[in-house]
This record gives sequence, C-alpha cells and structure tokens, in this order.
Amino acid sequence: MLSIFRRLAGIVMLALPLSVLAAEGMVTVKSNHSADATADKLEAVLEEKGMTVMNRINHTTGADKAGLELRPTEVVIFGNPKVGTPLMQCAQSVAIDLPQKALIWEDSEGVVWLGYNDPEYLKQRHSIEGCDGVIEKVKGALAGFAKAATE
Repeated sequence: MLSIFRRLAGIVMLALPLSVLAAEGMVTVKSNHSADATADKLEAVLEEKGMTVMNRINHTTGADKAGLELRPTEVVIFGNPKVGTPLMQCAQSVAIDLPQKALIWEDSEGVVWLGYNDPEYLKQRHSIEGCDGVIEKVKGALAGFAKAATE
C-alpha cells in the first residue's frame, strides 16, 4: 500500500513544474509580470517602505558573460536594522540569513516567481524562542512586499 502512495506522489511531482517545488523554508509567489518588471516593482516597494536595497544581482547577465545561458534569475538583497537587529537579538546566528533576500526567476514554463526565506523556517533553523512578535512582523512585511511586486 505504501508503495502505491509513493508512486502516486512521484507522478504528481513529475506533473508539476519544477519551480512549484520550492526549496524547504522558501515562500514562493507567482508573478503577473516579467522577471525584470517584478524585480523593479519589488525594489520600488522596498524603497517606498523604508527598506535599504543593498544590491540587485542579475545571475542571467553573469551567466551570459561566462558564455552560458540562464533563464531570467535575479536576487534583490535588502534590509532595515530596525527589523533585522531584533531578530539577531533573539538569536545572533540568524545574522547568516540577513540581510533579507528575494529571488525572482522565470521557470521552464515561462512563469515568473518571487521567493524568499520563510521567517518560520528561520525561527526553526536558529531555534528562536520568545520572539514571535518579531517573526510575525517580518512575515507580514515580506508577504506584503511580495504581493506588491507580483500583482
């Protein structure tokens, strides 16, 4: 019986585009825009909300310079010490995952996605306790940024 469930799970997984199967601890949101437009919108909303955009890395351009092909893939790195510092006060090891990052990519089906680290995953990864208010604040902010950039 268990082997039937494993086969069915495998069939379902094969039927889904690879990008839908996000990495553990990553929240993904489908975008209604191109990868470039999604990254532009994200950068604009971050700046509007008082976040500092520290860098925007275009992996596709890097691949092109190396003579390789890569579908649109960008990472936007951003943060705000007023938000990140309380997280680090809860568990200093979370600094390895800060500043925040958002990944924008186009999958093999031409669908654009925006992904970011799930604050609940960071909470588990760094054994953060007693900081649920901070985690909820970060969770709400990231969801709002993603929604604004993808709709």
